[in-house]
Amino acid sequence: MKLNDLVPNPGSKKNRKRVGRGISAGQGKTAGRGTKGEGSRSGQGGNMYRQGGNLPFYRRLPFMRGQGFTPRNQVEYNEVNLDQLTESFQADAEVSPESLEQAHLIRDPRNPVVILGRGELNVALKVRAHRVSAGAKSKIEAAGGSIELIG
Repeated sequence: MKLNDLVPNPGSKKNRKRVGRGISAGQGKTAGRGTKGEGSRSGQGGNMYRQGGNLPFYRRLPFMRGQGFTPRNQVEYNEVNLDQLTESFQADAEVSPESLEQAHLIRDPRNPVVILGRGELNVALKVRAHRVSAGAKSKIEAAGGSIELIG
């Protein structure tokens, strides 16, 4: 087989309709555009703001300022690092969202808590949080503490 042997399947290709080429061609005179009006002119179709009396598309959409590409349902965590826990908690203390709120270490108590691994931990703590990073987990267990994940 050679390149010049290749042909499209029969019926898969159609010649385009040549409009406006005289009355005998079937699409002469107005060339299928009707008479007068916006649709008969070249460059037909205004912008999306013109909808002939209807409420324009842009005004129909809900107004949301500054959303951009930020997902609206993303989870925002309260981030707490190990060095903050070392400063605020004694040995064998229980670290939970409630105790972190009392220690003023989290901003919004409605958001879940994540423990991150910055700093060193030299006391054993019982940590209850929604998420714990891998580095923080290894440091907490090395110090003799325990981790319990919530929810």
